[in-house]
Amino acid sequence: MFRFTRVVIASILMAGLAAPALADKGPSIAYPKTKVVDQTDEYHGIKVADPYRWLEDLDSAETAEWVKSQNDVTFAYLKSIPARDKIAKRLTKLWDYEKFGMPGREGNRYFYSRNSGLQNQSVLYWTDSLSDDGRILIDPNTLSADGTVALGASDISDDGEKIAYCLNSAGSDWADIHVREVASGKELPDVIKWVKFGGPSWTKDGKGFFYSAFDEPKAGTNAMEAANYFQKLYYHRLGEPQSKDTLVYHSPEHKDWGFGGGVTDDGRYLIISVSQGTERKNRLYFQDISMGVQPYKDDQSTVVKLFDDFDAQYSVVDNDGTTFWIHTDKDAPRGKLIAVDIARPAKENWRELIPQSTDTLQGVGTLNNMFVASYLHDAYTQVKIFDLTGKPVREVKFPGIGTAGGFGGKRHETETFYAFTSFNVPPTIYRYDMKTGNSTVFRQPKVDIKPEDFEVRQVFYPSKDGTKIPMFLAHKKGIALDGNNPTLLYGYGGFNISLTPSFSVSNAVWMEMGGVYAVANLRGGGEYGKAWHDAGRLKNKQNVFDDFIGAAEWLISNKYTRKEKLAIFGGSNGGLLVGACMTQRPDLFGAALPVVGVMDMMRFDKFTIGWAWQSDYGKSDDPEMMKIRHSYSPLHNLKKGTAYPATLITTGDHDDRVVPSHSFKFAAQLQADQGGPAPCLIRIETRAGHGAGKPTAKIIEETADRWAFLVKNLNMADDVPSISIEAKKDDKPTTN
Repeated sequence: MFRFTRVVIASILMAGLAAPALADKGPSIAYPKTKVVDQTDEYHGIKVADPYRWLEDLDSAETAEWVKSQNDVTFAYLKSIPARDKIAKRLTKLWDYEKFGMPGREGNRYFYSRNSGLQNQSVLYWTDSLSDDGRILIDPNTLSADGTVALGASDISDDGEKIAYCLNSAGSDWADIHVREVASGKELPDVIKWVKFGGPSWTKDGKGFFYSAFDEPKAGTNAMEAANYFQKLYYHRLGEPQSKDTLVYHSPEHKDWGFGGGVTDDGRYLIISVSQGTERKNRLYFQDISMGVQPYKDDQSTVVKLFDDFDAQYSVVDNDGTTFWIHTDKDAPRGKLIAVDIARPAKENWRELIPQSTDTLQGVGTLNNMFVASYLHDAYTQVKIFDLTGKPVREVKFPGIGTAGGFGGKRHETETFYAFTSFNVPPTIYRYDMKTGNSTVFRQPKVDIKPEDFEVRQVFYPSKDGTKIPMFLAHKKGIALDGNNPTLLYGYGGFNISLTPSFSVSNAVWMEMGGVYAVANLRGGGEYGKAWHDAGRLKNKQNVFDDFIGAAEWLISNKYTRKEKLAIFGGSNGGLLVGACMTQRPDLFGAALPVVGVMDMMRFDKFTIGWAWQSDYGKSDDPEMMKIRHSYSPLHNLKKGTAYPATLITTGDHDDRVVPSHSFKFAAQLQADQGGPAPCLIRIETRAGHGAGKPTAKIIEETADRWAFLVKNLNMADDVPSISIEAKKDDKPTTN
């Protein structure tokens, strides 16, 4: 199977016045006074005030003092909630179970990750036999005192002798690549810096690897804020300094093009995927490296441009000589598999192997000389096996509605592994025999919950325009539909990303507390292919917010909850979702939890990789799109004197994907404009980024704070004698 991990740049803010004191939600809050500056910008005739522009300077002493003052207020509030410590203890207990990663094989060795329970980072192991205890290969927990150095993208050489791996610090997307010998554990001197959105990929001979990187930021530039342009694809030969690495490909005339490189399993071809922002289209190039890696030339003669129209998504699955098997959505918005002879690549010569179906084809691999195709059927996984001519062989049977992932390996291998999970089922790893089609449990976690105590179901509800939207519901069995259940509604709705059922300790504790967990599969995601994505981006972005609001209204009208008991939750693009919905319908929600959200839709493209999101949000040089962006931008649609729901904004001070100034400015404006009694707080995690690689300890602390905030502001029980938090006896539902 072609081992090239495509990183989606996915991918994911007047004070001077104190806000009104709280009424019945606890002690009054004196918010920190936030300086207002006289700053107004004009965007295609739209004049936009930006009184908190100074909070974009993340390195200033003034911003640091503001962060400290906000955290002082927020943590004092959270620590005063009696339920908070008991929730943290339950989270800690439930989190303390062995987590075993998917085994993969290279050479004669197996590699897998394992977390003993509460380790901040999972540890990478290797073994000659899965019946034996593995040996530690990389333990990120030894690399920092606070557990904030994480293992990122990695690749193991074909003979299983060496690993090239990325280390990310404090949640940053920036990574350094290191190289280690497997058997001895010896660290080699090779270190590659300024890597972002593109991990290593070894050549077949194990003498070097390809990687994607940006130029080192200029002196005086803040690498956590500056825009990232002109990515380049390099080849590194072991033992050489980075300065001597071979530039394989770049595009000096296209600053917004990104390059990912991966090597086919036969070792003959370097596949180059050329992206432009987060647009789900790409160009597909290749270089024959059977005679060695060729450096970039101005005439680009060393690279063959197989598909260069940027008209669809193309992903090489594997190859049989000069025949490439390609997963594409060209003329097939839900995906298909085609065979292309690179000597005769014209469309009329393509052979369709697996045609488009009614379900969305997410990915294809090769094992046992067969295709393994993973589909989404109404946002849950189905996996089907086909022979190399595209003839159906069998379907993999799963134990219920959920998500299955894995099925890694090479074309000749007959053994593979996959994990299955659902909202009430922790990830169980299965060994799958490609010859017989039999699945056997390989590792099953022992978590302190009983899956049978919970119910998972799927419903379909109408959005504002009548479109049917799927939504998963998970909760304790036997709940009363009396409108009195505390409910957490989660969504994302963007960048072709699909939300599928998965287990979360955090959500399990929420359900133990009597809460309903709802996940809406909004337009803008990838659940139903390209058309579903297109229906929720650019000029159609309002559909996403309408879908989410429709989910809230359905939950209320069907007596799962009522507005005083309903919280909304989302991160990154999902943070934008929460911010837009709480500003459009502040009357509909009891609480809001926007996480690392894109809150300033007028300036997001000024920082790090924000420019890449214009594929979903629209270009800044387009007057019509700027008008649309302004119409829903959370920061710019707050209105003074409006009663907004209780809001806990969360971000990380090292988030270099959605820079924290989005959340800073939104928090300052919300505190100034709040016209009701509900608290508006911001929790700013230090040495933390967008979310990836966050230490277990920080995740537990942050989740305990969120759930405690909801306990107080959704009027759940103030005390948690046994973590079972039910509605107060005298808390009667009101008429909708």
